[in-house]
Amino acid sequence: MTCVIGVKFKEVGKMYYFDPNGEELNVGDYVIVETSRGIECGKVFMANRELSDDKVTSPLKKLIRKATEADMKTLAENHKKEKKAFEICEQKIKQHNIQMKLVNVEYTFDNNKILFYFTADGRVDFRELVKDLAYVFRTRIELRQIGVRDEAKMLGGLGICGRPFCCKTFLGDFQPVSIKMAKEQGMSLNPVKISGTCGRLMCCLKYEQDVYSSLLKTTPKIGAIVDTPDGKGNVVDLNLITGTLTVSLHKSPNAAAHTYDVSQVKVIKDAQIKLDRSEIEKLKKLEKD
Repeated sequence: MTCVIGVKFKEVGKMYYFDPNGEELNVGDYVIVETSRGIECGKVFMANRELSDDKVTSPLKKLIRKATEADMKTLAENHKKEKKAFEICEQKIKQHNIQMKLVNVEYTFDNNKILFYFTADGRVDFRELVKDLAYVFRTRIELRQIGVRDEAKMLGGLGICGRPFCCKTFLGDFQPVSIKMAKEQGMSLNPVKISGTCGRLMCCLKYEQDVYSSLLKTTPKIGAIVDTPDGKGNVVDLNLITGTLTVSLHKSPNAAAHTYDVSQVKVIKDAQIKLDRSEIEKLKKLEKD
């Protein structure tokens, strides 16, 4: 067993384990640790805890110290510097006429590096821009290209549901989302209906998928032939959440369809959920990161 603390460097981000170095820490404490980016200030999200050795990547980096008042002032000053660096970088991008959009700027705690996050269509030659920024800031410069989902996570906003973005509030990592999930959940394959503000498939499709997959195992699909209390028919519509089916009866195909609970019908021949090639091609871009 190994004693660790869990530290995050962003409110909604990955948690990293560190050796507490004999210190007793509480959730919410700020700490100074060494990372692959250099010395950083992070927030404790998991207090001292014993974990089995197979869950910990060795060797663990040790806690340097609990953050002091001076450290917190440095952190606040860095945030101010980031805003100024953002303005300067935007000016330099215009001067070099580079087709890229600056999204965010981060200073490492020790000021040994400044990271500039940007989006762009395809590859961008920013070598001259890096030289220019290094001359202005007199420190190491790193430009990092990110995807539109990462951009949404950094900037935040409101989704079509009216709530703050899931990726900004509680989703630590992005999970692959597919058009098939939207199809299985009975959603209209209209890009406006199934994509988020970032222009990619909504993340909520992923974490709701397990429920829909489970319900699909016990619910006849659209096109299935079923036996109802009123005779045989084809399922023409369904609501997986309520468990209701709309069935067109074979004996009266031109009459209004009947509604049944899934417990009232027996499946004679189930159908399959298929995606047309045209649908896949049309919506393929929505699956990209």
